[in-house]
Amino acid sequence: MSNRRPPLQPLAFFEAAGRHLNFSAAARELGVTQSAVSHQVAWLEADLGVPLFRRLHRGVALTAEGGRLFEVVRRGLDEIGAVLAAIRAGRGRRVLNVATDFGFAAWWLMPRLAELRERMPDLDVRIVTSQDAIDIRREAIDVAVSFGTGAWPGCTARRLFPEIVVPICSPGFLDGSGLSAPPELLASLPLLHLESSDAAPWLSWRDWFELRGVAGRRPAGLDLTFNNYPLVLQAALMGQGVALGWSPLIDSLVKGGQLATLGAPVERADRGYFIVEAGEGAPVPGPAGESREVFRKWILEEAGSQPVALSYCRVG
Repeated sequence: MSNRRPPLQPLAFFEAAGRHLNFSAAARELGVTQSAVSHQVAWLEADLGVPLFRRLHRGVALTAEGGRLFEVVRRGLDEIGAVLAAIRAGRGRRVLNVATDFGFAAWWLMPRLAELRERMPDLDVRIVTSQDAIDIRREAIDVAVSFGTGAWPGCTARRLFPEIVVPICSPGFLDGSGLSAPPELLASLPLLHLESSDAAPWLSWRDWFELRGVAGRRPAGLDLTFNNYPLVLQAALMGQGVALGWSPLIDSLVKGGQLATLGAPVERADRGYFIVEAGEGAPVPGPAGESREVFRKWILEEAGSQPVALSYCRVG
């Protein structure tokens, strides 16, 4: 029995759960259900005969045995990742791992990757998406495009876009396009929400109503909540309700007439999308550093060349 091969899938699920200390967050990363993560961890605990996690009211904590196993599994996965990267590098191509959220990847980054390939034809770009915060210092990530205040400890952050938000819906949802709906009217309509496992750094509907001076909003009973932004936009496009739209993610949809804005956008000047790199700005030697530098220069040029498509009023 001592020579038995370790169960790889339960160990991978266990590592994700141990890294997030939350089964739901691990499930979102792995693209499975929370029950699937629980099942794999329970199988591993039964196989070992010891508990690996202590179940808490919010999330979980590793036991002493779980902590020992987590460190070994994590090191093993890091070594595997390093070997895979070396194999890719041996093919004569560079690999750039870019982390961002679902919305930015789908509605801003992906439509522009062809331009990046033209600038760096020997570069393989790997997009890693998550709605949760990513610690670039601990993940196998070269650069991140993250939403927040610009304060990431141990990292260098340069702002690409401020947070500019406007309510949006399909043109037919309110029987018209480009309507200027008062906040009191929106408070009575079905709203589309973006879920976050942590305190969301982005503007929520509650924040928006507070900024507009609407207190005690009564749920319409038809609100929908999604765990990634492309689903929020898809629901808005299908006429399921009113969503909050972030520029520049929605700009092409508004310009093309697929979505209508309801009222004037607002900007929170202290938040937005940033390009984030580990370290305090010192150059990274070698091909990895060259790839990061080219990507940084490209995305800053792209962001700087894109004018704000929506007129807005500044708050905060």
